This record gives sequence, C-alpha cells and structure tokens, in this order.
Amino acid sequence: MKYQTRKKAIILLADGTIFHGKSVGDKDGSAVGEVCFNTGMTGYQEIFTDPSYFGQLMVTTNAHIGNYGVREEENESDKAKISGLICKNFSYNYSRPAADGSLSSFLDDSNLFAISDVDTRALVAYIRENGAMNAIISTDVDNIEGLKKQLKEVPDMNGLELASKVSTKEPYFFGKENATYKIAALDIGIKKNILRCLAERDAYIKVFPFDATYEELSAWNPDGYFLSNGPGDPQPLSGAINLTKKNTGERPSVIRNLFRAPGNCFGKWNFNL
Repeated sequence: MKYQTRKKAIILLADGTIFHGKSVGDKDGSAVGEVCFNTGMTGYQEIFTDPSYFGQLMVTTNAHIGNYGVREEENESDKAKISGLICKNFSYNYSRPAADGSLSSFLDDSNLFAISDVDTRALVAYIRENGAMNAIISTDVDNIEGLKKQLKEVPDMNGLELASKVSTKEPYFFGKENATYKIAALDIGIKKNILRCLAERDAYIKVFPFDATYEELSAWNPDGYFLSNGPGDPQPLSGAINLTKKNTGERPSVIRNLFRAPGNCFGKWNFNL
C-alpha cells in the first residue's frame, strides 16, 4: 500500500471560522460554494453526482469515504455536480470487486478538489447551529485575506437560479413506450434513480427542460406530471411555479399512486410557492 503525502488545507467559512484538514492526492487547489452535509453511511457516488448538490461543497459525516470505489451505473447524472468534497478519512484503495475504479480517479476525472482529515462532525454541528453559509476549501493556507476576498465574490444561494445549469436541453424519453402510464417530468435536476423508480412502476416518462411550459407538457397528453429535485432557490423559477399552479388538481393522483407524491425535494418547494 502506497503512502500518500498530503498538503495542509483549510475550510474557511463565510463568518471567518476555520477548520483544518489535508488535501486529497497531495494537490494544490481551491473550491468554493455553499457548504452542505450528508449523513449517509453509503452512497457517496450517488451524492456527488446528484444535480441537487450542484455547486455546493459536500461534507460527508461517515468516517470513511472511497473504501468501496465507484461504479459507472451508480451515477445519478452525467457527471459530478458538487464543487468540492470535505471528509474525515479518504480511502485511496477500495475493496469492492464490482467497482470500476477508485474514488481518487473519479475525483481526478471530474476535476474535483477534495480535502480530508477534517473533523466533519464538529463542522456539521457548527453549520447546524449557525446556519448554511458559503465557504472555500484551499491549500493556500497562508493567504487567509486573499481567500476571504474570493469568498465574498461567491453568490448567495438565496435567489440563485441553478436549474438551467443541470437540466436537459432537449426532451427525452425513459422507460417502455407501451407502459400503462405516461408521465411528463419537469427536469429541474432530476436523478436517474427517480426515472428508474417510475419506470419500475409501469410508467413511460417524457423528460422536459426546466423552462418547458404547461402547454408543452400537456400536449403529450400524460396521465400525470412530476416535478423533480434540483439545486438553488426555487423562487426565481416562475415558469415551474406557474406550471405547478396550472396542473395542480388536474391529474396528480397517478403520480401519488406510483411515487407517493407529485413532487420531489425541489419540486415540493414549487408546490409551496
């Protein structure tokens, strides 16, 4: 087993608080974004490729990350969506025979900067107590003032429209064409597994871009509509909000039967708006 040298790194939060760690892969680098966390014991690859986390710095509270490698079919989208990774123990080696490769190679291929050896549980506790905020992770540990200037330029998540960054550009189909149900899905940042789950429930799905109109979705004559998960603030998505208002109460029961709810994560926020 090869010893990995690692450079000192820090997490600088927007309120000036600093946590210390070391860079993964002995690399120099920086990454910015809103810091968020996930407490899942497994599924780190699904988390990193989830469009809902686009542009965010992901903190994983599970003690070991990378120990079972990565597998292509477990991606939730076409590529990694987080802006950077913060973890406790990073495993450069993996033990799962079914894996396609290491998480280290995945990060390299995705051009993602990551830091490890961080007290992630203390960091999560701090975020819970003080609220979500932007942060920067970097190996430029002796340039705190410069990092603070970079951090000030990062836009706040409030009012930030990010659906356009992750949504499909053109409509596409998923599932069997002769399925019992036809579902029109609005892609605000949809995950592949959501499509698989709908298809397993005998649905044929047409996925539309985030800015598709109600008229475009309804022209396909679906049995129901689905609003996906997604990143950013839902408030700027006036089109999705108007679409929700128009189809609420028309034919949502099919989605409830198939998937228990007509919206998921971000989609449910649109119902509230």
